Amino acid sequence: MRFFSKKKQVIKQEKQWKITRDCLQLILESSKSSYPQEFGGLLRRDDITKDTIVEVVLLPGTIAGDSHAIFRMNMKPIDFSIIGTVHSHPSPNNRPSNADKQLFERYGSIHIIVAYPFTLDSWQGYDYYGNPCAITVV
Repeated sequence: MRFFSKKKQVIKQEKQWKITRDCLQLILESSKSSYPQEFGGLLRRDDITKDTIVEVVLLPGTIAGDSHAIFRMNMKPIDFSIIGTVHSHPSPNNRPSNADKQLFERYGSIHIIVAYPFTLDSWQGYDYYGNPCAITVV
């Protein structure tokens, strides 16, 4: 008698992230307010759904410049609901730089870049590797 084993095929399904409209509006307004400096913060998810971004956490000592936002991660609270970063670009380019990708790999699984003119059409979500990903506004 022969036994055949079938290998299970594991299909990795990407998490479907959401962001509340109020949280996104706060990010856009904060980016406008910081312009021409970059705005930066951390993203906090809802503890119940675990897939919805509901809040932006501002770190004391974050340094904003014309082409950078430097996070003081030693000021990051011990909080498992913080799942990624958000920052603005003072140009119309919302693609991550190499420095952005290094930040993504070190801090969280979802990231947002908002670009000038900081509208509902000028932002993009990115995964841990810097690949674009969809974030649904709820």
